Amino acid sequence: MRAHPSRKYRPFQPIDLPNRRWPSKTISHAPIWLSTDLRDGNQALIEPMDAERKLKMFHQLVKIGFKEIEVAFPSASQTDFDFVRKLIEEDLIPDDVTIQVLTQSRDELIRRTFESLRGARRAIVHLYNPTAPLFRRVVYGKDKAGIVDIAVNGARLFRQCAAEQPETDWRFEYSPETFTMTELDFAKEICEAVMDVWAPTPERPVILNLPATVEVATPNVYADQIEWMHRNLSRRDSVVLSLHPHNDRGTGVVAAELAVMAGADRVEGCLFGNGERTGNVCLVTLGMNLYSQGIDPGLDFSDMGTIIRTAEYCTDLPVHPRHPYAGELVFTAFSGSHQDAIKKGLAAQREAEAAGNAVWQVPYLPIDPADVGRTYEAVIRVNSQSGKGGIAYLLERDCGLALPRLLQIEFSQVIQQITDATGKELTSAEIRAAFEREYIAATAPIVYVDHRAQHVAADGAVEYLSARLRIAGDEVVLNGSGNGPIDAFVHALRAGAGIDIHVLHYHEHAVGSGEDATAIAYVQLRIGDEHTAYGVGLDSNIVTATLRAVVSATNRALKYGWLLLRLAKPVAYA
Repeated sequence: MRAHPSRKYRPFQPIDLPNRRWPSKTISHAPIWLSTDLRDGNQALIEPMDAERKLKMFHQLVKIGFKEIEVAFPSASQTDFDFVRKLIEEDLIPDDVTIQVLTQSRDELIRRTFESLRGARRAIVHLYNPTAPLFRRVVYGKDKAGIVDIAVNGARLFRQCAAEQPETDWRFEYSPETFTMTELDFAKEICEAVMDVWAPTPERPVILNLPATVEVATPNVYADQIEWMHRNLSRRDSVVLSLHPHNDRGTGVVAAELAVMAGADRVEGCLFGNGERTGNVCLVTLGMNLYSQGIDPGLDFSDMGTIIRTAEYCTDLPVHPRHPYAGELVFTAFSGSHQDAIKKGLAAQREAEAAGNAVWQVPYLPIDPADVGRTYEAVIRVNSQSGKGGIAYLLERDCGLALPRLLQIEFSQVIQQITDATGKELTSAEIRAAFEREYIAATAPIVYVDHRAQHVAADGAVEYLSARLRIAGDEVVLNGSGNGPIDAFVHALRAGAGIDIHVLHYHEHAVGSGEDATAIAYVQLRIGDEHTAYGVGLDSNIVTATLRAVVSATNRALKYGWLLLRLAKPVAYA
């Protein structure tokens, strides 16, 4: 790169439109969509689609809901010509779909194009010729008048060829290429000259397509250009003003949206932004952007997975994992703070929906992933950047374990050690296995065997408990009393094992339902004056699950050296 790029490149001059209106506009309805995946998208492939892949893509586009589909450049190759014939002769075009084809303004190409459409019920024929100064000077060596003659001659031949096939309902489209680099007054002049030939009416309008064949300026400049044409074209009520944005500057989507605000009626593009160089505008993103604002795009992306697989098969191009709305990772959160917000947001959403409020409001998720056929399984994934919220979400979703917040914090440190050591993402199953190793399998040196409890109301509702344990391989019986089984068990451990523990928090719930339900208990102990430790217990009996949780927490405290056992003399089992 040069130290002084201004010596080689010149900035695009802004449009003189001091009273521009588009900045105050909003988009309230979807434009007319045209998919050019089978033409512009196809010609951009390293290996263009064969007939089988083109037909598969055509059927997918129809299923999505496109009513206008540019299917070929039939004068460019026999493959394209034959594909148009196949669609017509085998009656593969639905009654509500109009196919479109493209041709340059050359007599032999125009005749060949119309020949490909013989017998079609309805068709759009798209005429284009270069109009920008660079093309006039370098490619054609003609002045403006000579370029207008090329367009007008092509337009006249369009009318003639259409008249020779009156059984077809014809519509015409014209593109001054590249519009964004063409002087506005000349773009208007040549479009008006073509319209003079085609004589459009409000009932049979012409399509004037104003392509950003190459993005040469910021999106607001394209919007200014479109608004200028929208306001200055004659017979505006007889024109469908169309866009064909490319993505050379990476702003194709915003350029299209601003240009629709500026007065455009129609947008041409491709699924997932396929196209020459950096691609055409992405129709998936445009459509889903409208959907996220509560506007029906008129396109159905609810089975995004199938659409992606079809596009990847037909084009042999991958859809990027971060592609808006469609990529594998676009609804996935690894960040701990994001995961925590999403977890809370999903819980609040469920409560709102139960109360009759269906408005979607979940942090970091602009739309409900389920609306595009995605499950919630991939929303939260855990790696070294993750936090307690994501881990807790996965355990609750996949295992039914509703961890208390303090346990979420404690267990996240366990997971952090694993991910830091491996540098890899952990699956939900691996997280569950780590949880079981750390808490459920914490059965040494103290092993719970069984217990007996007695509630004596005469003693002020005191609970008496006798617990049989194995400690370091020796079976012992510890007795205690308290205001409940947990309190009684803790007193027994303090008196019989000489350990300084106190219950801080207790939480329990069922896992599963009916006869197969299991109780799970979470107990947090204070260990002396400096430490806390959680334990987890599982059992069909809630009291047993709770005692196992106390043993689990105690064993973890012993493992980390926070406690020392000082066993008293064992007593007989009561």
